[in-house]
Amino acid sequence: MSGPVLEARGLVRQFGALLATDSVSFALEPGARQALIGPNGAGKTTLINLLTGVIRPTEGRVFLQGRDVTALSANERVRRGLSRTFQINQLFPHLTPIESLGLAISERNRSGADFWRVAGNRPAIVAEIEDLIARFGLEAEMREPTRKLPYGKQRLLEIALALATRPRVLLLDEPAAGVPEEERRDILAALAGLPADVAILLIEHDMDLVFTFANRISVLVAGRLLTEGRPEDIANDERVRAVYLGEDGHG
Repeated sequence: MSGPVLEARGLVRQFGALLATDSVSFALEPGARQALIGPNGAGKTTLINLLTGVIRPTEGRVFLQGRDVTALSANERVRRGLSRTFQINQLFPHLTPIESLGLAISERNRSGADFWRVAGNRPAIVAEIEDLIARFGLEAEMREPTRKLPYGKQRLLEIALALATRPRVLLLDEPAAGVPEEERRDILAALAGLPADVAILLIEHDMDLVFTFANRISVLVAGRLLTEGRPEDIANDERVRAVYLGEDGHG
């Protein structure tokens, strides 16, 4: 397709007297590696919730692969190719990574609760589970209950589950939040290895991660889009330095 794979046009969201997003318009191109940054309270989470259908806008529209999805639920948007991870993981603590991925793939295929019987009878599903386990380095933990996994591995599993929906657009909400320093390199490696044809919007406070990953950055301040551009332009933008990055740039 030509044109943006995900587009926001004039998104406004009010909570009573609070204007959480103020006429935000931006576009995510196919295969993009884009980051959304901004200080606490900038409206990033609200914007992501608007894009993914968790909440509805007061004004404005959301387009996915050129189609207006503003009125669609979050689940319908997933089925149309928009997936996300969360700041706080949404995993099933008692399921193993194999079981969780089998469930996600079967939900994608509309097999639902019958996932384990279906997976066992379909070599393609088993192969896909094995591929995701290997891709995200979960071989040693694949039969452990998720609650027992190190936190960095839980974050990797969450990204794997999002990828199991076969998205065209993937929104990653602070994938490194709470991950110990020694496990962060695994997150970086996982992000670098994500499929090139999937457009990714990364929401992150860690500037080293942002500037390593993204080739385009959008800056949100007080619910409005302040500026967008290449990482080097954002790092040298005096307005951004003043409100977010500080005088030391992104270091």
